[in-house]
Amino acid sequence: MGEMIRMAMSDGAEIAVYHAVPDGARRGGLVLVQEIFGVTDHIRELCDEYAADGYEVLSPAIFDREHPGFEADYTGPDYNRATELARELHPFVQSLDDAQICIDALKDKGPVFITGYCYGGSVAWAVAGISDDLAAASCYYGSLVPTLYADKTPKCATIAHFGRYDQGIPMEGVEALIDKAHPTAQIFVYDANHGFNSDRRKDYHEESADLARERTLALFRACGG
Repeated sequence: MGEMIRMAMSDGAEIAVYHAVPDGARRGGLVLVQEIFGVTDHIRELCDEYAADGYEVLSPAIFDREHPGFEADYTGPDYNRATELARELHPFVQSLDDAQICIDALKDKGPVFITGYCYGGSVAWAVAGISDDLAAASCYYGSLVPTLYADKTPKCATIAHFGRYDQGIPMEGVEALIDKAHPTAQIFVYDANHGFNSDRRKDYHEESADLARERTLALFRACGG
């Protein structure tokens, strides 16, 4: 359903962006932010699914500056390269800027939403805290949400999804985030592990993935989409 296009970002770099357009009525725009593994076939499939639900989707290949065309598996050398890109080589703030450029490209056509997974979940929450152009955000298991960005109240209606058994995101931090009771945010915990939304991962949990998607679409529709 979608195709790779090129877009100029705030730093002048031109990066690849997966663009999926709905066949029927357009509900709104959606920026979908990747995991650390790139704009993989899984991410493109998610974009296509949201397009089928009526959203025009942009998913920026945020590591294109450091590693053009990067797509990785979840294990082995690919995983090591993905973590190197995310934690050492690519500035996190640049990902926020890239997401905002995609928001800017969509906002004149109607409401704009954002979602992201793992690394992208942190990006989605962080952008929701600074952008005035979002109608709603749905953030999947972003490790920075209950840590670095825990005190940042989103400017738009936001939901965040966490797995109860996620070893990388301890429940103590998620519970502390819930206790902050941000007026614009709602936190959901699932009986699942990290990456439960991806059917390519060993920790895929279909029931949790379906429920999180249902909640995401309900939020978007309640906020104009």
